[in-house]
Amino acid sequence: MQKTTESSSNYNDLEQMSITSLLTHINNEDQLVPMAVSKIIPAIEKTVEAIVYSFSQGGRLFYIGAGTSGRLGIVDASECPPTFGVPHGQVNGIIAGGDSAIRKAVEFAEDSLEQGWIDLQAHNITTKDIVIGIAASGSTPYVISAMQKCKEHNIKTGCIVCNEGSALAKVVDFPISIVVGPEFVTGSTRMKSGTAQKLVLNMLSTAAMIKTGRVKGNKMVDMQLSNNKLVDRGVKMIMDETEADYETSDALLKAHGSVRKAIEAYLNR
Repeated sequence: MQKTTESSSNYNDLEQMSITSLLTHINNEDQLVPMAVSKIIPAIEKTVEAIVYSFSQGGRLFYIGAGTSGRLGIVDASECPPTFGVPHGQVNGIIAGGDSAIRKAVEFAEDSLEQGWIDLQAHNITTKDIVIGIAASGSTPYVISAMQKCKEHNIKTGCIVCNEGSALAKVVDFPISIVVGPEFVTGSTRMKSGTAQKLVLNMLSTAAMIKTGRVKGNKMVDMQLSNNKLVDRGVKMIMDETEADYETSDALLKAHGSVRKAIEAYLNR
């Protein structure tokens, strides 16, 4: 069966198009992505519920993938500690070929049938954890074999793929299949497929963090204060919640080291 992600582009003779035409057509294709995501929100919801449950049991979230898919998982995982104040290691990204593959493709790494499980075992994975396999094709051996091993060890699994009825979706507990249609450049899944995966990753981690108390109102009250911009944002969050002036809020933040603790200290004084 022909994979949608490998289907021929709806456009031809790309090299003969003007830059304006290229950009317009790419943008038109990109606009199809959020519509495709909207159709599978129920599947995303089930996955979020599973992630929240894992967190409530002291478990962790793992993303595992190859190439673009692996890099997207690493990006999402790396942004959770500074955004939501969770410990490093609560959300983890694993890529075929190891950390060097983040910057440079590692040949044939995605074809290994053993390495995915080896990489997960390096994190002492347990039945409290949940593992999300990311693969646009839904057929990456590195990811599928890792999911199969997780199933054998009663570890919850999910996936984010961009083909209907993929092999990966068939072996996980919580499949998410976003069919975005042929890529503008045939087979270049870093484009619409990658965008779809990124949107879903945003939804998974953000919704899970909100439901586990990492957001108050609409504010990132547990964010890490790692630069002046974020310190200033933190002070203004405190001002919004307490009606204290800037100087008082700044002093509170310096004294307590987090927006949440500063607000609690002021309100409970």
